[in-house]
Amino acid sequence: MQNYQPATDSLKDKVILVTGATDGIGKEAALDYAKHGATVVLLSRDTRKLEKVYDEIEALGYPKPAFLPVNLQDNNPETYQKVAHVIEDEFGRLDGLLHNAGDLGLLSPIEHFDEETWFRVMQVNVNAEFLLTKYCIPLLKKANNASLVFTSSGVGRKGRAYWGAYAVSKFANEGMMQVLADELENTSIRVNSLNPGATRTKMRANAYPGENPETLPTPQDIMPAYLWLMDEASTDVNGQAINARDFI
Repeated sequence: MQNYQPATDSLKDKVILVTGATDGIGKEAALDYAKHGATVVLLSRDTRKLEKVYDEIEALGYPKPAFLPVNLQDNNPETYQKVAHVIEDEFGRLDGLLHNAGDLGLLSPIEHFDEETWFRVMQVNVNAEFLLTKYCIPLLKKANNASLVFTSSGVGRKGRAYWGAYAVSKFANEGMMQVLADELENTSIRVNSLNPGATRTKMRANAYPGENPETLPTPQDIMPAYLWLMDEASTDVNGQAINARDFI
């Protein structure tokens, strides 16, 4: 994995959906996927930011992307059905799905955790991912070699005090990945989780306001792991908890 060097056209003709595609790691992943030949479907709740990333990809001469303004706080299954229908009508299949969007919530002892924040974090980080995955699986099955990636966290692999809903939601992501990897083992879909580690993002700054961001890798620094999991180089990798730092 450490020696992975993607070909310039390693994702040519692939259709990849990226959630939370307007900032941080999600934006960088969308740009890198497009750079390597993929048609990227950008998903975020902010239409203005979606248009900006869309224009940036077009200006760079990469394959023309698509975007879907969706608020993952929406718990209506029809919202996610519509996403799948739009992708099917436009592209006929889906080669990759990166669940990148996430809600940090707040850092607090569970005893004092705000209930509304808990429910919102679980909706964005777990329920929305379940619904989007459920309705996109038939599209992923239409691809010859599809990759489904859940974004994990160190606190989703070993619990830590005060990380509350975020940590619990990331444990749920790991569990969902493992269940799906087992269920889809004999299909063309591989399912893995990816822990980006401490990275220079707004979410990290909110969690650690006193930390010097210059000491952290940038989203661009950890992109090899994101590319590898969408590349056919990872075809035989299924049900694994991957660390992006292993690729730096």
